[in-house]
Amino acid sequence: MRKSILFMFLLFAVGMTANAQKFALIDMEYILKNIPAYQTANNQLSQATKQWQAEVEKSVQEAKTMYENYQSTAKTLSEAQKSKKEEEIIAKEKSTAELKRKYFGPEGELYKKREALMQPIQDDIYETVKEIATQKGYAAVIDRASATSIIFASPSIDISNEVLSKLGYSN
Repeated sequence: MRKSILFMFLLFAVGMTANAQKFALIDMEYILKNIPAYQTANNQLSQATKQWQAEVEKSVQEAKTMYENYQSTAKTLSEAQKSKKEEEIIAKEKSTAELKRKYFGPEGELYKKREALMQPIQDDIYETVKEIATQKGYAAVIDRASATSIIFASPSIDISNEVLSKLGYSN
């Protein structure tokens, strides 16, 4: 009897604790899609990526042309000339790899440009979400776009439009 009363009290306490927590959802993709500065930043990144990719492809093509020329003339070259051409080809391939790393590597230009353009927007969104969550007493705000385990969520707990409004973007 005593154990069942203790168990019932424990269940009641857990139920009250779980009931007291409030949750909200945001859809980061939706929010970003409705922020013009994000679209502008995306366009700038896309243009830079195309430009850098063209440079890399040009370098790859130059290395390929050098190799094809070497293949076609290899029979007529002396050993010294062959080794010189091979070294030139290897140097070109290395410079192409370095160019790729410079633009697209983990600390490359694309990463730096994305960080410079996107970080302020993301920081604004984070601060706004934090402010709304604090004001309304949400225990957690979950991003619907990245939370793959959410099967269904009531639209009434989605605060994406509120975030956009607070940022100054009406939809």
